[in-house]
Amino acid sequence: MFIGHFAPALVAAARPRAAGLGTLFVAAQLVDIGFALLLTPRIEAMRIVPGITAMNPMDLHHMPYTHSLLGAALWAVAFGLLVQLATKCREAAIGAALVVVSHWFIDLLVHIPDLTLYGAPPKLGLGLWNHPMIAMSLEILLIGAAFLYYARRTEASAGNRRLWILAGLLAFAQATDWFGPKEPVYSLAIPATMLFAYALLAGTAAWAGAGRRRLPR
Repeated sequence: MFIGHFAPALVAAARPRAAGLGTLFVAAQLVDIGFALLLTPRIEAMRIVPGITAMNPMDLHHMPYTHSLLGAALWAVAFGLLVQLATKCREAAIGAALVVVSHWFIDLLVHIPDLTLYGAPPKLGLGLWNHPMIAMSLEILLIGAAFLYYARRTEASAGNRRLWILAGLLAFAQATDWFGPKEPVYSLAIPATMLFAYALLAGTAAWAGAGRRRLPR
């Protein structure tokens, strides 16, 4: 799952007193941002195994600090506290923390068993990456529904042009992930590309969300 992780961010951003859309885009991928950062000093680890799943050649064999449920919860608490300090708003902090931890539950749908509860076996994952049509349809459904929800619950005086630019960028990023070339072996280019993509998408989301206001129900 890639852009499907941003669905909870869009839903949360439409709530009253929510953190900004850019902040929530960071929250949505904070677990993977942490994973990319921990790959560099080899605190967590992955390798490329072509064919390990039908859609993704990454063997994510050691990621106890980011992709365990306990680890994701700790990242969520830390991020929520940062949002609380920055906004002085309890609702914004709770919403951001929930978006962070949603990452683990969405990953559970598509990963083969490589997720854990607390960094040790049993390893969990429903394996939808081995069923491309189901996984791709689910991703499109999640992000599409969330975009429509956010667009209908918010408005901007300048219209929705920025929002649709964000949607186009997300679609391009997802198409590249699905159909673009894959790295044949693990290298630092993989975490570097991840961090660049997340920074670009979060920055664009912050720009798209700036000036939008929540509509009364």
